[in-house]
Amino acid sequence: MSTTIDLSAIKNRQQAAWSSGDYAVIGTTLQIVGEQLAESTDIGWDQDVLDVAAGNGNATLAAARRGARVTSTDYVPSLLERGKERARAEGLPVSFAVADVEALPFEDGQFDAVLSTFGVMFAPDHIRSAAEMARVTRSGGRIGLASWTPEGFIGQMFKVLGRHVPPPAGVLPPSLWGTEAHLRELFGAEASAIDVVERTFTFRYRSGSHFVDVFRTWYGPIHKAFAALGDEGGPGLERDLIDLVDQFNRPGADAMTVPSTYLEAVITRR
Repeated sequence: MSTTIDLSAIKNRQQAAWSSGDYAVIGTTLQIVGEQLAESTDIGWDQDVLDVAAGNGNATLAAARRGARVTSTDYVPSLLERGKERARAEGLPVSFAVADVEALPFEDGQFDAVLSTFGVMFAPDHIRSAAEMARVTRSGGRIGLASWTPEGFIGQMFKVLGRHVPPPAGVLPPSLWGTEAHLRELFGAEASAIDVVERTFTFRYRSGSHFVDVFRTWYGPIHKAFAALGDEGGPGLERDLIDLVDQFNRPGADAMTVPSTYLEAVITRR
């Protein structure tokens, strides 16, 4: 018997998760990824750039600093507000719009480049999200992505999370976006080139316990997981997350110094 997946309901739950806590507290620590992606995607002056699932605006700000005309979008309004605050503080003229990457309210070929750092990978419908990003990118334009790899620290963190709070049945793992094969499946028909490189972001906290405290307070999916598990299940998740930190922690480090691999991809639109 076939089972129909209610992607709309899944998206609503995801939106609630990302609206909880305050991702901006975590997101600002990842700014270097947005800067590197803007360089790799060759963002320059007067280009029209779209940042999808932008969160609090790391790629948005990186592109705007390079003189691009940037439209920053997310389906969580509170995160866009944090992006607005950052852009205002730097005097960067960025446009902001609440929008879902699976149904972008923009014209075909409207943008020279479309970016996403650790954002679109969490949309439940991979095929539709990729198609929308390709649709709004002009011929010869670029799609720049930064996505956590399955085998890296954050990819493994979501595996640990899934053992305690199982993900919805039938939904593809977000970390597939961190594999070249999946990106070729998603974008191959619309791409003249797909260039990928594996990079590393290093998480730095006082300890594994400090990392868990910060993420359970501010990072939506972890925040929601601890809330769902309550006093009975929460300690087990905490132990498993600290064990994961210990597995990845840099040998000899006095504090938590955990490298996490991500795949940077630049896709040139056919």
